[in-house]
Amino acid sequence: MDEHWSNGRTVTRLATAGLAAVLLVLTGFAFWAAYSTNRAARQADHSSRLSDAYQQGRFAVAAEESLERKYRLEPGPEVRQRYQQAAAALVAALDVVHERGNQEDRALAERLDADHARYLEAIGWLFAAVDARDTTRVLAIDNDQVDPLFSAIEEQVNAAADAHHAQSLASLHALRSTETFVVMATPVAFAAGLGLLGVFWAIIIGYQRHAERQAAQNQLHAAENQYQALHDGLTGLPNRTLLRDRTDQAIRQADRELVPAALLLIDLDHFKEVNDTLGHHHGDRLLIKVGERLRDSLRGVDTVARLGGDEFAVLLPRIETSEGATTVARKIQAALEEPFLLDDLALNVEASIGVAIYPQHGSDSDELLQHADIAMYLAKDTHAGFVLFDPKHDQHSPGRLALLGELRRAIDQQQLVLRYQPKVDAHTVQTLGVEALVRWQHPEHGLLPPGDFIPLAERTGLIGPLTQYVLDTALRQCRAWQQAGHELSMAVNVSARSLLDLAFPDQVASLLARWELPARLLVLEITESTIMADPAHALEILSRLNAMGVQVSIDDFGTGYSSMAHLKSLPVHELKVDRSFVSQMISNASDAVIVRSTIDLGRNLGLRIVAEGVEDEATWGALDALGCDAIQGYYISQPVPADDVISQLEQQQKATPTQQSNH
Repeated sequence: MDEHWSNGRTVTRLATAGLAAVLLVLTGFAFWAAYSTNRAARQADHSSRLSDAYQQGRFAVAAEESLERKYRLEPGPEVRQRYQQAAAALVAALDVVHERGNQEDRALAERLDADHARYLEAIGWLFAAVDARDTTRVLAIDNDQVDPLFSAIEEQVNAAADAHHAQSLASLHALRSTETFVVMATPVAFAAGLGLLGVFWAIIIGYQRHAERQAAQNQLHAAENQYQALHDGLTGLPNRTLLRDRTDQAIRQADRELVPAALLLIDLDHFKEVNDTLGHHHGDRLLIKVGERLRDSLRGVDTVARLGGDEFAVLLPRIETSEGATTVARKIQAALEEPFLLDDLALNVEASIGVAIYPQHGSDSDELLQHADIAMYLAKDTHAGFVLFDPKHDQHSPGRLALLGELRRAIDQQQLVLRYQPKVDAHTVQTLGVEALVRWQHPEHGLLPPGDFIPLAERTGLIGPLTQYVLDTALRQCRAWQQAGHELSMAVNVSARSLLDLAFPDQVASLLARWELPARLLVLEITESTIMADPAHALEILSRLNAMGVQVSIDDFGTGYSSMAHLKSLPVHELKVDRSFVSQMISNASDAVIVRSTIDLGRNLGLRIVAEGVEDEATWGALDALGCDAIQGYYISQPVPADDVISQLEQQQKATPTQQSNH
């Protein structure tokens, strides 16, 4: 009995020890499993939150683009407020990235904050131009500043969002791998504790199911956000962003298959009266029904989009003939003729439709939409129902056409005169050269500025003869000054047509030989947008000019952000900081930063820096302190006749060095 008791105690002790060992192993395994799972969960949660922040940034960027386009069509405080909300959403998303991201993420967030600040500034200018109804300035700001900045921001945000989405999936995969290992190891580690194993198994399975449900909800939420970013909230139709993407796809398809595509812009007539009379609720219901009827009347491959307000668009890819687009316009008119029933009301809807055909009426989606917009407004003005875009719709007024005819004679009769604006050393005020600026001494209208006739020449074949005339006159004057003992460089502005003309370098060489001038005295000023029209072609022309010894200056630098990447590969000798930044650099910190950065960039690349638009002494002093090489502007001298340049040079020669540098 004692032996049995002793054996029982031993068994109990062994059992107790075994239980203790099992509990100890269980406790150790539990701590290990909890720590490993928690660490993987924290990493997955961190990656998911960071990925969500980038996705929110992506949607905010798309919303900014959509609302910017909407403001151009329907300016107003509501659209501007929604735009500010979208911009704030991007800033908030970048703040999350900066807070939660690593060093690389923080650096990207800082760069995007800086780019976004410049973009918002450009948007401010664009909105101001929209409010002023200055369409030309709107397009210029959009092409030169807003669109390049937006493209850079969009590209960086999308790339980062894609990368962090992949990283989030990898973290989730690591979490699931850890959970799987725990599940497989549990039966071995807890063979003596099946009850505890069941508890742990239930916990693990429950957590796994919870994680899967959460991931599915996150994916569904992301898909919903993406859908909302690309579709109109009221009608569910594609919005402007998605329409632009599909238009780009249709253009690429048209290029591949050599078939036309068409874009129709539809504006409902008198829709405002529906809102004012029946209220916005009925107006919204009418818009929904219009969208449905448009969609039902078209092919499945066609896209019906709502651009905002009562404006719709229809994209027709792969139409058999150009006339097919006008057939569809008539079909849309017929579809809208049947009254729309809202409760007990029967509403008649009429629409004005503008039609533009690719490639006949535009080379890209923006130009196609612009020309469809012009045709639509003509249809509205003439009550024609629909109008097919004609280049004549976008041409000059009769007065400008008459001026164009006179310009041809003006070149032959030498009515064009040159004025010369000095470029001076920013420190010593010594005149280094001049910029030749053309004016038209019109027999009836007096002295016309270049803005009145240069655009006319650029849109026709006259820009070539005009450039040839200006170069010849400027080099002749440069030669006269040289013979009088004044060796000044001569800067001449060159258009995109000249820069892309393979014969242009030979023409320049011929004129230099004619006037026996060294090529180093000729400075050709080109804009960044001119280079970006065809970078490869421009590089070939510039390389030939550089081989001759001709100097090349980038004019209006800073307004064409997209070409900065090409700067290091171009044979450029000089950068001209655009007057829009220089004139405000004293009062505007952002402009001052741009000017300083441009000067630093130019100096690092070994280029001369010329600041144009210097209007006061304070700006001059600030530029000198920043190390700017030369300045140009009304504070130094307005454009003057050749004789006045000589007078200024003679005054400089009489002045003492102290007087020259005292500013």
